[in-house]
Amino acid sequence: MTLLDLPPQERPREKLLQQGPSALSDAELLAIFLRTGTRGRNAIELARDLLQRFGGLRPLLAASRKEFCDAPGLGDAKYCQLQAVLEMAHRCLREELARTDVLRSPQQTRRYLELRLQGHPHEVFACLFLDNRHRVIAFEELFKGTIDGASVHPREVVRRALHHNAAALILAHNHPSGVAEPSAADRQITLRLKEALALIDVRVLDHIVVGCNQTTSLAEQGVL
Repeated sequence: MTLLDLPPQERPREKLLQQGPSALSDAELLAIFLRTGTRGRNAIELARDLLQRFGGLRPLLAASRKEFCDAPGLGDAKYCQLQAVLEMAHRCLREELARTDVLRSPQQTRRYLELRLQGHPHEVFACLFLDNRHRVIAFEELFKGTIDGASVHPREVVRRALHHNAAALILAHNHPSGVAEPSAADRQITLRLKEALALIDVRVLDHIVVGCNQTTSLAEQGVL
């Protein structure tokens, strides 16, 4: 059965136009992106197969080029399209953050950090550099490690803060396990970085731990 064989209200594009994108399932959204299926499988059926193969939408979006292109119905062209869509989402959310004080939009800030850090198979430590009005100057992934952790060097964080002439920053890293609970090592490095950055008058506003569909703030836990 092709998509044209479905009733109009069940076709992903028509459904989106009538009800909005939030009414679509993950498979229906992915089917619109895929546009076509493969021999014997329409776009929705192919989308369901891909979601099952990768374990969900987020792992699919985070797949490497090889993992993505090895899947049936995918290839370099669709990989490029997907990466372009993701980058546009990153830039759109960053533009929103740049227009406002991040302390007045904490949920937006967390959404941005989730988008940037979720899905990595290894731990990534990043910084959101801010000006004296707490507006975003830059986001940088500074350290990458194994699934067990990343080696974070305070000297490099200080160097990048000076490079951006930052007045404050927000630390962030992901937990590939999906659990956003900070470890003792997370608390320790937060305090080390706070002390190092205080020497150049740069404040650490928060350290956000990104898990699977959840985040934890060390500032809210009283560490900062």
